[in-house]
Amino acid sequence: EDAMKNGQTKPGYNLQIGTENQFLIDFRLFPNPTDTLTLIPFFHSFQHRYNRLPAVGVADSGYGSEENYRFMQENGIEAFVKYNFFHKEQRPRYTPNPFHAESLHYNTEEDYYVCPMGQRMNRIGTRRDKTASGYITESARYKAQNCEGCPLRGSCFKAQGNRIIEVNHRLNQYKRQAREILLSEEGIKHRGRRCIEPEAVFGQMKYNMAYRRFRHKGEDKVTMDFAFFAIAFNIKKMCAKLLKAGKGGTARIICILIRTIMTQYTRNIAAYYQISEKRVA
Repeated sequence: EDAMKNGQTKPGYNLQIGTENQFLIDFRLFPNPTDTLTLIPFFHSFQHRYNRLPAVGVADSGYGSEENYRFMQENGIEAFVKYNFFHKEQRPRYTPNPFHAESLHYNTEEDYYVCPMGQRMNRIGTRRDKTASGYITESARYKAQNCEGCPLRGSCFKAQGNRIIEVNHRLNQYKRQAREILLSEEGIKHRGRRCIEPEAVFGQMKYNMAYRRFRHKGEDKVTMDFAFFAIAFNIKKMCAKLLKAGKGGTARIICILIRTIMTQYTRNIAAYYQISEKRVA
């Protein structure tokens, strides 16, 4: 994010939050910019805080990796987690590429694919890769018999020789399971709530409460910084719910006082950022 509004991005932490009914229930800071490697450590953080893992996990496509799907399956977490191209697949005019490996016919019994021209592609080996977290992925490799002179070659692939495809069967299985659960009635409900859960909380933090930058340096101090903010955020949210519910008497007076203090706290944060930006400029 361009916090300085001058076209320059600054080093920062990747803040991950867990919410329920727009209350902050957990958070953790990560140095890596991508979200894929943060999900499992974040679940461990939740387990350390509450002595259990969550029953349900809802996340966007940035978290949809084989390692994450496998972790949730092995730990009994119902995963409503999207994968890459999930949204693209749901478009009314979406047409899958007939030459893509996932579109080719696969014979599960004899473990071979059939190319668009009807040629058999036999398995020739397995490729293993290690992710940044140390997780090992396996992709089966299949090769066509004779692509020379094929009329579809120009559309099928550009490389020399016979076409070779690599397929991660385990990941494809996880994607099929994810697609089924995301398109279910419960999956549609969870997908609809995600935009009003963490995204709404981030919106309130950044735009309503002007909390766009940490005021300290170092992971420990920044964690303390956001922990105080999270406590204040939840108190303010609870007060708003009590006032909306029409709680009277002493509770109403306390809520009004707390909201007044929180409003002043928000203004102080905004003023601090303005002063900091002027100093940098």
